[in-house]
Amino acid sequence: MLIVMEHGATPEQIETVVQAVRRLGLAPQPIPGENRVAIGVLGNQGYVADEPFRDLPGIQELIHVTKPYKLVSRDFHPGESVIAVGTARVGWGLPPVAIAGPCTVESREQVRATAKAVKAAGAGILRGGAFKPRTGPHSFQGLGYEGLDYLAEAGREVGLPIVTEVMRIDQLERVAAVADCLQIGARNMQNFDLLKEVGRVGKPVVLKRGVSATLEEFLAAAEYIVIEGNPNVILCERGIRTFERALRNTLDLAVVPYLRQVTHLPVVVDPSHALGRRDLVIPMSKAAIVVGAAGVMVEVHPDPARALCDGPQSLDLAGFAQLMAELRAARA
Repeated sequence: MLIVMEHGATPEQIETVVQAVRRLGLAPQPIPGENRVAIGVLGNQGYVADEPFRDLPGIQELIHVTKPYKLVSRDFHPGESVIAVGTARVGWGLPPVAIAGPCTVESREQVRATAKAVKAAGAGILRGGAFKPRTGPHSFQGLGYEGLDYLAEAGREVGLPIVTEVMRIDQLERVAAVADCLQIGARNMQNFDLLKEVGRVGKPVVLKRGVSATLEEFLAAAEYIVIEGNPNVILCERGIRTFERALRNTLDLAVVPYLRQVTHLPVVVDPSHALGRRDLVIPMSKAAIVVGAAGVMVEVHPDPARALCDGPQSLDLAGFAQLMAELRAARA
C-alpha cells in the first residue's frame, strides 16, 4: 500500500500514520516529495485493509500496490534515480555511459592495454571479469583475486571506476573493498541470499536479467537489493532465451522504454552477451541508445582471436573507438 498525505499534512499527522502502520506489524517507508509526503507500507504478505487508516487526519489517498516489487517502482519513487559509479553517473535522461573492457582479465598487460584504449575512446566505466561463471567446467574460469588486482590497477592508472562480477557471498567483502561497482550476473539474478548481502554492502550494483526471467522477476530481484538499504541498482538487459537459435540470445530492447515507465532505476544494455557476434554489437548498441538506454556494456579485447573467453563477441580496440564515434553521431 502507498499512503499519500495531503499537501498541508503536519509532521504530527505523518507520525500518526507511521505509528498506525507499525501497529499492524508492517514497515512504514516515508517518501518525501516536492509537494507532499507519501508513506510506503512494506512487509505485508497479502492485502492491507484500508480501515485502520480511513479516519486518520491528513491522508489524501490510499493506493494498493499489488506488484511483488515496491521500492523499485515509480509508485513508491516517482522521480529518476541517478547512480554514481566513481566519476560516472548513470540515469534516465543523462548522457549514456559506456561500460567497456574484457570479458575476462587474462593478464596485467591485456587489461592495461584495454583500459587505456577504452578510456581514450570515451568509456565511463571499466569492466572485467575476475571470476567467471562458465557453462562448462573445463572453460577458463578467470584469474580470481589476481585478476581483480590487475583490473583495479588498470582502472586507477587511466582514471576509470571498475565493475566486476561477484559470484558468491564469501567473495563479497574482498571484491567490494576493491571494486567501485558490483555485478550480479544473469545466472545469479535469483540467488536471493547473495542479493541480500549485496544490498547490505551498499556499493552500486549492475544487476543482469536472467536468461529466462520475466520483467516482474527481474524487478523483484532488484527489490531484494534495495529493501536491504542499497538503492544504487543499475538494471542490465543482456538477452533472453527464446526459440530462436540464430543468435546466442534474443536482445529484448522493448524492455528499455517499458521499464522506464515502471521503475526509477536506470537500464543499460549488453549487446555482446545477447548476440554473441561482434558484427552486431555496434548497430544494436546504437539501437539501445535510440530507445533510451542509460548506457551500454560491451566487451573489448586487444586481440579477440586469442581471447580466452567470448572472443567472437568482443570488439577489438579500433572497433570500440568506432562504436563510440557512431554512438556520438547517433545521439546528435
